[in-house]
Amino acid sequence: MTTFVDRVVLHLQAGDGGHGCVSIHREKFKPFGGPDGGNGGHGGSVSLVVDPQVHTLLDFHFRPHVKADNGKGGAGSNRDGANGRDLVIKVPNGTVVQTLDGTVLADMVGAGTTFEVARGGRGGRGNASLANARRKAPGFAELGEPGDQLDVVLELKSVADVGLVGFPSAGKSSLISVISAAKPKIADYPFTTLVPNLGVVRVDNHTFTVADVPGLIPGAATGKGLGLEFLRHVERCAVLVHVIDTATLEAGRDPLADIDTIEAELAEYGGLTDRPRLVALNKVDVPDGRDLAEIVRPDLAARGLRVFEVSAATREGLKELMYAMAELVEQARVTAVPTEPARIVLRPKAVDDAGFTIETESDGSYTVRGTRPERWVRQTNFDNDEAVGYLADRLARLGVEEKLAKAGANPGDLVRIGEREFDWQPTLYAGADFVPGNRGTDVRLEEKSTRVPAADRLAARKARRQRPADEQLWADPDTGTLGPASAQDGESADADAIPADLDATPSAPDATAGER
Repeated sequence: MTTFVDRVVLHLQAGDGGHGCVSIHREKFKPFGGPDGGNGGHGGSVSLVVDPQVHTLLDFHFRPHVKADNGKGGAGSNRDGANGRDLVIKVPNGTVVQTLDGTVLADMVGAGTTFEVARGGRGGRGNASLANARRKAPGFAELGEPGDQLDVVLELKSVADVGLVGFPSAGKSSLISVISAAKPKIADYPFTTLVPNLGVVRVDNHTFTVADVPGLIPGAATGKGLGLEFLRHVERCAVLVHVIDTATLEAGRDPLADIDTIEAELAEYGGLTDRPRLVALNKVDVPDGRDLAEIVRPDLAARGLRVFEVSAATREGLKELMYAMAELVEQARVTAVPTEPARIVLRPKAVDDAGFTIETESDGSYTVRGTRPERWVRQTNFDNDEAVGYLADRLARLGVEEKLAKAGANPGDLVRIGEREFDWQPTLYAGADFVPGNRGTDVRLEEKSTRVPAADRLAARKARRQRPADEQLWADPDTGTLGPASAQDGESADADAIPADLDATPSAPDATAGER
């Protein structure tokens, strides 16, 4: 059984964010100490990284389901939840990440290349983070955002400098076992090689890799044999070498016909016409093979192909072939466009970009699309009226209601945001400035207090310090005598009404008694 897997489907699930906490600080003599609910932790993400020690996708063939850790929920006393641990998956060099419909997401070439394929969900904010000057003690918290969930296809395209192509049993495996340290399976029957074999070849100061691609047959580009499974391993090769069996006994087979057939399959697969070619006429150690090689050599040279007569059994002509491969590889490396490291691209938001769009559906409903509105809806607990009111205020501040009105929406129309549907009830009119309402406020703060206002307490204090009118003293401007304030209307003050301890010249403290 082969242990090489070069195409798998992964079912990825990033971690969900933890929920925020609703908590009120309580201690002795402080029954309402304010909100102290912590935030939820972020969910773990799933990333792919190229590891030179990994050469196959076999592990994912048996374990295709991958899930990162969820974030922990927040707690009271301002304790935030722990973040979920990120999951890093090691893949071989040359792995192509694409969706199920064939859209390429990343082409991972080079050790250490990293790609975040699934992002973890955000943690919800606790009521301590949601408190502000108007909403001092929120009775709700945000829910954790779900992590990304998707299916991706991983395809392995071997990264090699030279690719050996040819019919089954042409001697490709024998050739790579001689020129490198690779030890592929070798037998005298077709399709012995079921997996591509890679070998490292050293020629003087030149080092390059050679890939032994499994045998191709007519119709390989349309799915016959192993063509579709392994033609992808030829895409990254800089040089192609036709390995031709000159000692075959099959009827209708000759070197020229074999090359024409393989070239037709490569052309139908596409993208390989610009690669330089070499021809290795193998098995010249057999007398009939040597004679056939001498016959077809002039015809191949007339096509502009460099021809080498080789034998994997006796190693005849291998040195010249290896030097020719090294020369072409070096030329390809010199002319290749150097790969630049990935740059950070900043894409500022347009001035008139509201962050969402409104689409009118055929059934008369409206769909709001945007990162922020959809995230807000996912993080709202619709069992809490206060949380729903907070969501409505956020959408109104963003301008969703105003744009719905301009789009022609009427009260009661169906509006979709993410996976939720609402019956739209507008709270402001198009063109009017937004004035925050009382939605999302804490009903506990709306209860009437029995405590007397400060202004009333101050007035009562002044009233208590002021004497009654019948007890206040009044000084006659003509005589200078003191008497009750009630005698101001012209009636003379009775001398008996004046206390005995008061005379015409009262002391300073008594003179100011009425002013206290």
